[in-house]
Formats: sequence, structure tokens, C-alpha cells
Amino acid sequence: MNRSSALKLIFIAAAFAGASLAFYSSRIGRLERVEASTINETTIAAGSDPAKSRAAFSESVKVFFSARCSNCHPGGDGPTQGDTMTPHSMEIKRGPDGRGIGEQKCTTCHQDINLDGDGLPPGAPNWHMPGEANKMAFQGISAGQLCRNLKDPLKNGGRKSAKDAVHHIATDPLVLWAWTPGNGRTTPPMSHADFIKKMNEWVDNGAACPE
Repeated sequence: MNRSSALKLIFIAAAFAGASLAFYSSRIGRLERVEASTINETTIAAGSDPAKSRAAFSESVKVFFSARCSNCHPGGDGPTQGDTMTPHSMEIKRGPDGRGIGEQKCTTCHQDINLDGDGLPPGAPNWHMPGEANKMAFQGISAGQLCRNLKDPLKNGGRKSAKDAVHHIATDPLVLWAWTPGNGRTTPPMSHADFIKKMNEWVDNGAACPE
């Protein structure tokens, strides 16, 4: 075999090996390769159950919309009161920090505990509304909008994720007060334990929101 023939054989063998490798890579790589840049919250959520997540939130949102929670989360600047969510007496306003204006501070009447007696103010530690910069309204919005707000740090009190928001409602004494409001006041439509269970179910399945 002369030099020219030998070079041709080497070239053909190399070409065949390259084609085989490309074919094998295309068959295998398509199934196994995952670009690191595609591993994000969207990819993770794709493995969850959005329908289950939305259903869990649709159940738990009844707590947010109940009087015990919504009275201090109005759409405007004045809290509401009672099971009928009527405007607060004395025309109380939230103020810049959510604690009232001037002499009409929330804690002037609302102490650290419920005052025992019909018509007397309820109380819990750190009684206040959300401040003007972040009103966190529950009244006057849809379940879907509330769901999206809970995931937005600009609207949920600076909490970085839905999981952080759930931690807040699971542990904050002012939130927990809603289940021990005293003096015959109604409580939210599900227990706190069931509420947190549903909220965790919402988060664990992708924190999907109702339309």
C-alpha cells in the first residue's frame, strides 16, 4: 500500500469514528444532558402540582378574608372592626408606621391582651396595622391578587419568598391572636394548624395562584 492510499484509509476511519460519536451523543445527550442555566424556580415548580397548590390556597384564603384578619388589612387607610367589618370608630387611621396618628395610637386602646368585657378592645403584643408604604390589603382584592402579593417582597412586608410569608403567619403573635380573639368574637373558618397545613401545601406544590 502506497503512502497516498494509507492516508485515505486513515481519513475515512477518522470520519467514520466522528460520525458514530456524533450520532451516539445526539441519542444519549438528548436524554441525559441538562444545562445548569435551566435549573431554576420554574424548573423546580414544573415537578410540583399547580392544581393542588391552587386548591390549597383557595381554601386557606378564606382565613385572610375573614374579619379577624381583614379588619387590620383594609384597602384604605382606616381599619375596620367587628364581624361586619364596619369602619373603625373615632375615625382611626393607620399612619406612616401603621400604629395610628397623633394621640390616636393603636396601643392607646389595644393592650397586649384582650380586655375582658363586652365592647372592650381586643389585644395582642405589638398591635398595629401594616404601614403606609406596604399596606398588605386583604380587603377589596381577589384571591389571585392576594396570592401574588404574598410572593412579592414589595407587597408582603419585605419577605423574600412565599415560604418566608408562611413562616410569619405561623409564628407571629398578632396573627395567632385571630384564633383567640376573646369576648365571643368569631374565629377564622379553619383552625390555625389546618391553615398552616394548607399554606405549606400551597408552597410545597409551587405556590401557584388562582386566576
